[in-house]
Amino acid sequence: MLRKEQNDLLTQTGPGTPMGNMFRASWQPALLAEELPEAECPPVRVKLLSERLLAWRDSQGRYALTDEFCAHRGVSLWFGRNEENGLRCPYHGWKYDHTGQCVEVPSEPTESGYCKKIKLKSYPLVERGGVLWTYMGPPDKQPPLPEWEFAMMPPDRTFMSKRLQECNWLQAMEGGIDSSHVSFLHSGEINRDPLFKGSKGNQYNMGDMKPVFEVVESPGGLYIGARRNAENGRYYWRITQYVLPAFTMIAPRADHPVHGHFWVPIDDDNCWAWSFDYKVTRPLTEKEFAALRAGEGIHVKYVPGTFRPLANKDNDYLIDRAAQKRGETYSGVWGIAMQDASLQESMGPIVDRTKENLISTDNGIIMARHRLLRALKTMEKGETPPGIEREHQRVRSAAVVLPPDQHFKDAAKEALRVQDGQSHATV
Repeated sequence: MLRKEQNDLLTQTGPGTPMGNMFRASWQPALLAEELPEAECPPVRVKLLSERLLAWRDSQGRYALTDEFCAHRGVSLWFGRNEENGLRCPYHGWKYDHTGQCVEVPSEPTESGYCKKIKLKSYPLVERGGVLWTYMGPPDKQPPLPEWEFAMMPPDRTFMSKRLQECNWLQAMEGGIDSSHVSFLHSGEINRDPLFKGSKGNQYNMGDMKPVFEVVESPGGLYIGARRNAENGRYYWRITQYVLPAFTMIAPRADHPVHGHFWVPIDDDNCWAWSFDYKVTRPLTEKEFAALRAGEGIHVKYVPGTFRPLANKDNDYLIDRAAQKRGETYSGVWGIAMQDASLQESMGPIVDRTKENLISTDNGIIMARHRLLRALKTMEKGETPPGIEREHQRVRSAAVVLPPDQHFKDAAKEALRVQDGQSHATV
């Protein structure tokens, strides 16, 4: 468990907070590129790390991420007119360019130069891999663009979605590195879901309900190994990648696409769950794309016109008690993503970690917290936190079967790094 002050330190991410500074030290996914499809399209409200922002594109198609509110009297520029390489406030006509610079105050004489003194807060917004990424830290410390493997794939080999999760980022992320719950919570889904079924690893998941966790530090975070019994005295290892602050990559199954998440704070009570699937050695099939778009695997169906899951806390996640009793779904909630989210949201917006009773299968979560707390101390000294460097991002998860005398950190060493043009290690 954590002390209250430690829990507060890790869960608060607004401007000026230590954890907020860690998120601001690296590029974060902000929008899907399809949300800003063309020049002068309608602006999109964006809330990240407790900051209310506005994403838009000017007449030349340049991306902008600026303060949502006009510097004059605080009107939301979401109502603004997107025209002639700028966004104009409809209240009194103040106009801003894609950098946030005010370029026109109609009521003031041009020769006064007043508008040159006005500039909205703005952040860079860059497209990569179908995602618009932003960096919200000090401009002089801006790192290179993200190089996660899925983001460097051709469009026909990758898929990304996002969904609103109504709880703090940390309890969502901790679910992403907890492999022990798969044998219970997802027991009905791994043999039904088209993006999971057919894997030999599913048999090992269900055949050994007491995984042994071994956690090893990596340059960017942690390798979290969950060991289960396989045939002939060997072990089935599922190795999850955790890269600070909030990237998790789940071990693959069979020839299905490999998947994982970013858990990006909206504010302290909500986060975006970004979910990716990709294949390195082949395009995704039409059947796979159809399943991904339909909300299978780690994705969801939405309330129309939003990124809020169709199954949500207001409708009790469409829980099916009859299916739960029949054993078709362990929790009564359908879909892997919502099975996770429903229970994580049930803890409340920010779970009280002082009341926990942790056990050995929580080793990954315990180590992740320690890694984060140490990284915050590193940042206090002015040093760069883990997860920023290119090599920290060129990582893979893996599933392997090994003899008992081989530890995953040695035997799967190469499988845990990007091997250009080679498939993931999978079972």
